[in-house]
Parts: sequence; C-alpha cells; structure tokens
Amino acid sequence: GCSNGKAKEKGEPEADTSVPVEVQPLRRAEMVAVYSGTAPIEAHEEATVVAKVGGEVRQIHVEEGDTVQAGQVLARLDGDRLRLTLAQTDANLRKLERDYKRTLELADKGLVPKSTAENTKYDLDALRAGYDSARLELSYTEIRAPINGVISARKIKVGNTIGPNEPTFTVTDLDPLLAFVHVPEKEFRKIAPGQNAEVVIDALGGTRFAGTISRISPTVDPQTGTFRARVEVPDATRTLKPGMFARVNIVYERRQDALQLPRTAILDADGQQSVFVVASGKAEQRTIRTGLSNGGWIEVLEGLKGSEQVVTVGQAGLKTGTLVKIVGDGAPPAAAAVAAGQAKAK
Repeated sequence: GCSNGKAKEKGEPEADTSVPVEVQPLRRAEMVAVYSGTAPIEAHEEATVVAKVGGEVRQIHVEEGDTVQAGQVLARLDGDRLRLTLAQTDANLRKLERDYKRTLELADKGLVPKSTAENTKYDLDALRAGYDSARLELSYTEIRAPINGVISARKIKVGNTIGPNEPTFTVTDLDPLLAFVHVPEKEFRKIAPGQNAEVVIDALGGTRFAGTISRISPTVDPQTGTFRARVEVPDATRTLKPGMFARVNIVYERRQDALQLPRTAILDADGQQSVFVVASGKAEQRTIRTGLSNGGWIEVLEGLKGSEQVVTVGQAGLKTGTLVKIVGDGAPPAAAAVAAGQAKAK
C-alpha cells in the first residue's frame, strides 16, 4: 500500500508528550491559626512621684534600676519648719486640754456656764485636727513609692530645694509587661481572653516571648474599625524594655493531626478551589474545601484523602487526563532514570 506520510524507522522512540510537573505529598500535623499584629511594649503601671511638701533634699535612698516596694522611703526633705509647727501645735493642744478639763470641773459645780465648756470643747477638737494635719505634713517630708516597681528615673539631687507637686522619681512596674494590639473588627469572634500569643522583638534579634491575652475591649473604635486586645508578657529576666517594638502573633485556634497541602498547589477559579493530583501517570483535578492556614500550608477539609501527591509546579496548563512526568525532588528514581535515558538517546 501507499503511504503519504513517512514511515517511522524501526526502533525509533516515540515523542514524549507528557507535561513535566513537580509534586509534593500531603502531610498531617498540628494546624495553628494565627492573627499577627504590631504594638509597642508598655509597662503594667507607671507613677510619677511628686513632692507633697516643699523643702531641701537631705537624703536619697534609691537610684535608677533599684527595685522598690509600695510605701518604701525614696528620699527625705529637711522638714525643719514643719517640725517646729508640729511642736507649737502640740504645746497649744496640751494647754487647751488642761483648760478644758478645768472648765468642765467648774461647769459641773455650777461656777461657769455649760456653754463655756462646750465652746472650749469645739476649740479643742479644732486644735486636735490642726495637730493631726501638722503631723501629716511632716510625714510628707519622707517621699515614698506609691507602687511596687523599679526606679526608672530620678529627677532630684541632694541639696536641691523643691516645691510642692514637683516631680522627684518615676516608678515603673515591669511585671508583667503589656502589648496592646489593635485587631480588625472582623476578627472579634476569633480573639478571646486566655489565648496564647507569641511576642517577637526584632531589636533583640528576633527573640520570642510567650504571652497571654488578658483582656479584650468590649467596644470597637468607629474611626479605625478595630478593637484592643491586651497581651501580658511576663519577663523574669528583665530583657524586655518598655518602648520596644513588638510583632505579636495571637493563636486563636489549634487543630491536631490536620491534613495539609502546600499553598502553591491550589488553583482558585470563580471562588472554587481545586488541585491537580497525579494518578497512574495522568493529571486529575480535584475540587477541595480548605480550612485554617498557617504560613505556606493550608488545611484540607474535603476533596483529598491524604495519600495523594499534589502538583505544586506546572499545574496551570493541565487538564484531567493529561499525561505528566514528575521531575524534581518528588520524582521517583525509576522515572528519573527513564528521563535520563531518553535525553541520552536524543
């Protein structure tokens, strides 16, 4: 018979029409859903200690970096004038107490009107209040810490004469430190008190600290559309410093033994997600439903069993039934050897 085409010579290999692809197996591992935000590190509490009375600074008992307890004496003022005032008030009080006692005895005998004794009693009460006030003013010459914490600033020196309400120290409570993360309102139902958070500090070379969400704001800011989550970060080593910039990762859901596939394998068309798997040397498209995502991996809820190899590179031009050739790290040894032999024959 006649033939219009050129006959293939015996032994000539057929042209390879398979599409080269790279594949990767699915995995099962814990899947963690994370919301990431940024926030500066802040102190739990901070108080500026002011002088309640004026005077000359005679003694300073603490320096920056010292740990103090609430009520501890930080510095002392001279208080000479206040001591004299207290002594004078005490002398007047003792004299009036004696006069009142004598007037009361005379009133009982009818020698003076009872109203005189009552007026003396009022004067005595007023003078006692003045004595208590003078003693309180004298106690204010001892400048005390209002809260537990660390001295973060000392603003006075021995010999300075200061007035009332003048700042003297700053006390900062560093246990725990806080990070206030502003979260979009669409995440409101995902974030809750008690959830774990990871705090990453770039200034410390990416050092990570464990934190916990302690409070959630009950309102949403209408201007920014965010709500505030307070993250507590314990740091017994005092490595963290208020003012440092932090990246905060809030873990809002965990799933054990979740089936996962690489994000690069997913095709998204008209809101429907799918992947290509390799079965008997051919591509097969599978529609899937995904769940949580973390980094480069996405949870598969429906569409795959877990034993498949999904195409991660080269799937854009595939159709179901297309012959494929696995290359790269996912290629089995036999397939790699055949590909090498074909290349050598050419």
